[in-house]
Amino acid sequence: MMKPVFSFQRGTTPLLVSIPHSGIFVPQAISDRLAPRARPLPDTDWFVDRLYQWVVAIGGGLLVANYSRYVVDLNRAPDDAALYAGPGTGLLPEQTFSGMPLYQPGKEPDEEEVARRLQRYWRPYHDQLRLELQALKQRFGHAILLDAHSILSEVPRLFDGRLPDLNLGSYLGASAASGLISGSMAALGTHPGFSLVLDGRFKGGYITRNYGRPRTGIHALQLETAQSAYMCERPPAYDEKRAGQLLPVLQGLVDTLIKWSPANL
Repeated sequence: MMKPVFSFQRGTTPLLVSIPHSGIFVPQAISDRLAPRARPLPDTDWFVDRLYQWVVAIGGGLLVANYSRYVVDLNRAPDDAALYAGPGTGLLPEQTFSGMPLYQPGKEPDEEEVARRLQRYWRPYHDQLRLELQALKQRFGHAILLDAHSILSEVPRLFDGRLPDLNLGSYLGASAASGLISGSMAALGTHPGFSLVLDGRFKGGYITRNYGRPRTGIHALQLETAQSAYMCERPPAYDEKRAGQLLPVLQGLVDTLIKWSPANL
């Protein structure tokens, strides 16, 4: 029996939080073909589902992927169009963030397998995401999507130096109303212990860019959190003390998103 592609809890406010990269399940037929150094899933958005588990209790919806991004990357376009210039990872990654081969030689997925994984894993998640955003818009007059991610604080192949703790992406202002973006930045900037940037290295992936249509009433933002802000990076382990300092910042952001309305424009 196939594991569900995602878990979903409906909220009572216009906010939906999407967590596409915290899943760690890999079907055995895929896992057996991975290179040994890829099997620990080093590029997982570790514990992001745990970081946001409280969202439903305050009225937000929560959509969480169960499968690893190595099965299919839910934050990439179905045609695998590049999001950023320079090195990156694709819809069905064949390299880790550090540039190591993901698969054993000769065991990479072919075009038929790409199409099959798109249909089996990618489409159900995006169908649910699209339908829920439309339902929220119909119910409340607008919908807000927060796409929540995390990444190692240092990944030389993808970016120089050390990543800021909090990286808010608005696709250069195109995916959400300006007042929502500025309010979100203000909420994230309340704690001087966490560095913050808007539309830096991470401007928003496919989910933010595709679903964020402020003129139609759907607003989307991506928050990429450096893993050093809430966990031990190597080996990956949740750090209650660090996470406890970060949680009020995330709660302030979510509270801002829930309370915002187009009347605040």
